[in-house]
Amino acid sequence: MPRAKTSKSGGAGDETLFTSALRRDPEASDAVPLADRMRPRTQGELVGQAHLVGAGKLLGLAIAEQRIPSMILWGPPGSGKTTIARIVAETSHARDAAAKTHAPIKFVPFSAVLGGIPELRTILDEAKRARAYEGARTILFIDEIHRFNKAQQDAFLPHVEQGTVTLIGATTENPSFAVNAALLSRCRVFRLEPLTDADVTVLLKRALTDETRGLGAEPLAVDDDALAAMAASARGDARRALSLLEMTASHVRAAHRARITAADLAAASEANTLLYDKSGEEHYNVTSAFIKSMRGSDPDAALYYMMRMIEAGDDPLFVLRRMLVFASEDIGNADPRALTVATAADEAFRRMGMPEGIFPMAHACLYLASAPKSDGVKKAIGKVSEAIRAHGALPVPMKLRNAVTGLMQREGYGEGYRYAHDFEGHVAPGETYLPDAIGGSRFYEPSEEGLEKAIKDRLLRIREK
Repeated sequence: MPRAKTSKSGGAGDETLFTSALRRDPEASDAVPLADRMRPRTQGELVGQAHLVGAGKLLGLAIAEQRIPSMILWGPPGSGKTTIARIVAETSHARDAAAKTHAPIKFVPFSAVLGGIPELRTILDEAKRARAYEGARTILFIDEIHRFNKAQQDAFLPHVEQGTVTLIGATTENPSFAVNAALLSRCRVFRLEPLTDADVTVLLKRALTDETRGLGAEPLAVDDDALAAMAASARGDARRALSLLEMTASHVRAAHRARITAADLAAASEANTLLYDKSGEEHYNVTSAFIKSMRGSDPDAALYYMMRMIEAGDDPLFVLRRMLVFASEDIGNADPRALTVATAADEAFRRMGMPEGIFPMAHACLYLASAPKSDGVKKAIGKVSEAIRAHGALPVPMKLRNAVTGLMQREGYGEGYRYAHDFEGHVAPGETYLPDAIGGSRFYEPSEEGLEKAIKDRLLRIREK
């Protein structure tokens, strides 16, 4: 990979970060995607994220006053992470040019997808030399920092700690999972929210009217319902919205028309992709919502989240395993058929595959969500585990031991055991089975829900004897 270019302020011919696309002459501007051409270049052009860059907010003040801390910008796609990094670059360049007393600032963009540790070490070495010999500050922007593993992140940790570079990392993943804890402790985390439909609409209208960077040179009218649908379909992603506008505008102009309708939008757009990463936070969020919806007896929500996982490409067998666990953990003996239904769904899916296998999956999901609930099985397991940890391997009572040899019989194995089927109700009155040290313990406490109520009543009668 070619070494990343640095932008150094101070000379009339200097380039700032990512400005090549914006320096193109108008005739060549169509070669640059609309989303890139319309990217805000100043703090005043930013749309959304008022909780971070609004009046008096920490990040906004830091950018305006050039007090840039090492930071992690965490947010969904198209929410403005890279845009904020670029604005830091442009603001740094403008401030440095206006005040010659400021130390030079170098802004170095780096992609964790395209680059590796050797290139990164070269950049860090240059930053160290620039600081020592030029007094220059280096702001290192690492896009998709979560793509670096923890060991790779260690490579620039000491340079952040020593102030050789100011790090700006951008990630769509929860930094708690994706960023080295030591590095995270040295950075401020700023969480970006998805843009609202109103924010996206502002950006779309700006693109439609901007004659230099947008589509305004050849004006297009847009029906209100088409504009609203475009903003809504973006799901808070400015890049997606502007790309959809660009595709739709091309479709309309190819038909020699100057108005975008909802029908044009449908014709130009492809099926929307779901925000989902099978190895990231959203996977765990949706899985958690699926389980909690079933536990809360909401079949509508449970089916919605199950379909979210399937539509996004999650492994159906993972979903089926979760339902198998749920049938025992959250329903148990309140409805013993739940485990049978979940098992049958798993077997049916393995025979059918997709797409037909979705039917037994939905069948099981709706049954489990609608069934009576009990966590008696889970609680019983927990209590027994605690007793074993507390008391260790207690000896089995002699009356319960199996006397398979003469020696065992002479030692008293099995002596005093009463055969349950010899008694009324098939229960030996007063008989105990737990080790003496924990005799009388109650691990399983049936609930009043579903069939478990009958189990509870039966156990009460037995325990009274």
